[in-house]
Amino acid sequence: MNPRHRASHAQMRRNARRMRRYGVEPMALITEDLEFAPLVIASIARAVWRYRSELAPLTIATSDLVAGVILRRWFPEWWPTVIIATVIVAGAVAIWGRWVNLPRPVERGYATVTTAFAGAWLTLAAYLGPFTAPLPAVLGIGTLVLAVPWWAHRRRRARVRVERTLAAWPDIAQAVGLAGSRVQSAIVDLWGYRFRLGLGLGQTVEDALSAVPRLESALGTTRGGVRVQPVASKKANRADVRVIETDPHADAITWPGPSITSITQPAKLGLFEDGTPVRVPLLRRHGLFAGMSGAGKSGGVNVLLGDLTACEDVILWAVDLKRGMELMPWASCIDRLATTPQEAESLLADAVVILDGRADDLTRRGERVWEPSPDRPALIIIVDEYAELASEAPRAIDYADSIARRGRAPAVNLIAATQRPSKDAMGKSAVRSQMDVRLCFRVREPRDGDLILGQGMVKAGWHPHKLDAPGKFLISSPEHDIPRRARTCLLDDEGVQATAERHAEHRPSLDAVSLAALDDAASRAERHADASIDEELTSPRHARQIAPKRGDSVLWTVLRDAPENGITVDELITATGMSRPTIYRRLAQLENDGRVRQVSRGRWRARLDPNPDPA
Repeated sequence: MNPRHRASHAQMRRNARRMRRYGVEPMALITEDLEFAPLVIASIARAVWRYRSELAPLTIATSDLVAGVILRRWFPEWWPTVIIATVIVAGAVAIWGRWVNLPRPVERGYATVTTAFAGAWLTLAAYLGPFTAPLPAVLGIGTLVLAVPWWAHRRRRARVRVERTLAAWPDIAQAVGLAGSRVQSAIVDLWGYRFRLGLGLGQTVEDALSAVPRLESALGTTRGGVRVQPVASKKANRADVRVIETDPHADAITWPGPSITSITQPAKLGLFEDGTPVRVPLLRRHGLFAGMSGAGKSGGVNVLLGDLTACEDVILWAVDLKRGMELMPWASCIDRLATTPQEAESLLADAVVILDGRADDLTRRGERVWEPSPDRPALIIIVDEYAELASEAPRAIDYADSIARRGRAPAVNLIAATQRPSKDAMGKSAVRSQMDVRLCFRVREPRDGDLILGQGMVKAGWHPHKLDAPGKFLISSPEHDIPRRARTCLLDDEGVQATAERHAEHRPSLDAVSLAALDDAASRAERHADASIDEELTSPRHARQIAPKRGDSVLWTVLRDAPENGITVDELITATGMSRPTIYRRLAQLENDGRVRQVSRGRWRARLDPNPDPA
């Protein structure tokens, strides 16, 4: 070889790397006369390999032509076999094409037509000869016509673009600090593509997470368009990388309706970016919905209530210290709604009483857990703006803490919504630590993500501060331990009203065990002079409204004089001074006697009767 043309060792390595990147193995030709020919051959081979997808119709047509020549020359009697094989293959593609990466009917139809055309032409070529007119013209025109859909197909073009991008991965890995890593597999989907990354020696998923901004630049995506997460098999030297080119959650997702009819079923809270539903069991679990104002917490709570109100084995209690602004539209489906700090404290205190009563009943039965049913429903307490509860009703936090620690087995669960679940906002650490279902909507700072999801979660790839639209969230639960972005459905005010009206007719009543526990607690309170009948009756706002007399006659008088739309239990407590369990018990008795009726859910009124005195 001429020394003038001898390449340096570094140049040879660089040329070999470039050729391997495009699928051509390096080769050396030792000759003195043909120095330009190897470069031309290598360039042509590289171009053919690079554009192999675009040249696929020409490759198939050429293969069909060669097969026709061979059949006509040596096996002309095989033409019946060819046409039978064509019919079988075309039919198989049409029927079972979805199993060979042809999910859409139009794609299976195209593959069927292409197979039928190639087989029919090959049959005629074997019978008549491939160069018999007009077979060459038919092959050329048919190839051109059938090539147009192939060239225009979006998924094919996307796959080719991804293959060419990932072919340059050695250089990309070197640039982003993941030298030695390799792409093991790749899949193109409707929203972008994803690939399995085999990490280099000593590299971890955390290294890939720290390289995300550099990956976004190297892959040419938008900011926030790359997701890195551990693989489901939990191998430390593997990572899944997802590149989002079109945001699947750019538009709001309309709520399709309730996804469950029993609390024993996993509720659907939204959709992941790949379209799979976010399903999580809620029975015997406490939940936390957290995120900054305007991030979509209320929408997530509405979706949750839409599912829970469809369950006939769930009693719903709620605390809304915004005076009912958020949860009042669900009042017809909520068995008890507290809108003041005093009512909230009383509600949570009664929940602890029910918890204890159910625990005693389970002990007597020799059972470990409370199995929900329409006759023995679970009790779920929704607390909106939990931080307000901690600041305005400190004693209520003690009850919430007790529910969080002991409420799982008796099926008394707590769902809290707050903007920032700090120690001051949550009151006691036990409440937050017991929340094993956590939905984190957008937060302002990364440290808020650790506060909601747990210490170290942001470093592990959970980045709620990068969520860019209301309703988007990350979920952490025993079933969801990998950071995957999701978006909750949109349930607007009209949808809330229609859903509440539809589900209000099928809501269950509190079970006998819980009612007996409340009744016993009220009796014990009335026997002690120093015990308050109801904490909210002693508040300054209600003190002047308490009636001086108590008893069934006062209760009947108030019910008889109630307005047309009825009177609530809270108003009955204020007017009579009776405890809530006692009023519930007397209302049930009067309703069974036909003396009172429930005008709407939670509102009561006496029936007209010529002799109205129930005594």
